[in-house]
Amino acid sequence: LEDYNQEMDTPMDLVTFTSAVEHISRINRVLRQPRGSAMLVGLGGSGRQSLTRLASYIAGYRLCTVEIVKGYGLVEWKEDVRKVLRMTGMEGQPIVFLLNEAQIISDSFLEDINSLLNTGEVPCLWE
Repeated sequence: LEDYNQEMDTPMDLVTFTSAVEHISRINRVLRQPRGSAMLVGLGGSGRQSLTRLASYIAGYRLCTVEIVKGYGLVEWKEDVRKVLRMTGMEGQPIVFLLNEAQIISDSFLEDINSLLNTGEVPCLWE
């Protein structure tokens, strides 16, 4: 955590109790699996994103997320997904693509994520 806070622009002030460390270990184990993915469920403010950020740092993975701004729609979503796929596929970078429920503003976002997780591709992404 100290290394993360020194290297990142936005340091985290976490209390690392036993349960949090166990969750970080679980997330890290899932991330290191081939095509590893996880859906973390819990109350808001329970630390899902913070623990995922820390686990991705520990694993040496780059963390990517989408920034929802006014006017963000399907075109911007597809471009963000293309960027992530280019980084992983063409550049071979290990990536954690972190999304929360507030960033899924369209059902088509869920359909794309589902397709990506199940088949490894998103239909009509490159057209």
